[in-house]
Amino acid sequence: MAPRRDSPSPAARLRARPGAPLARVLDALEHAEARAAERRVADYVAARLRRGFGPLRVRAELQARGVPPAQVESHLARTDEAWLELLRAAHDRRFGPVPPADRREQARRARFLEYRGFPPALIARLLAVTEDGA
Repeated sequence: MAPRRDSPSPAARLRARPGAPLARVLDALEHAEARAAERRVADYVAARLRRGFGPLRVRAELQARGVPPAQVESHLARTDEAWLELLRAAHDRRFGPVPPADRREQARRARFLEYRGFPPALIARLLAVTEDGA
């Protein structure tokens, strides 16, 4: 005999009772799972940033994995200066600290950095600084 769909499950009935031991255990498990999910997202973001990926790409990857937007934004909240430092590190790791020789090389570097997920405004700012030699 199949259970009726309109009746609550035994676990739901036990959980509905305030102060029931099962309710406390289930709440603790949900809380532990939420903390574990938060740690997984933080570890994923840190790993992607260490590999030189920018905020646009990491945000898209997390959204594709179903991470809530508020949680994504909380992990990607950094100043433009912090992102510029990560951008500079990704640039220098690939191309070295040498400024682009010409417009073609500058465009090639910009395409690479855009693919890595950095905002175009920051890329332009970095390449303008390296072009000036400052």
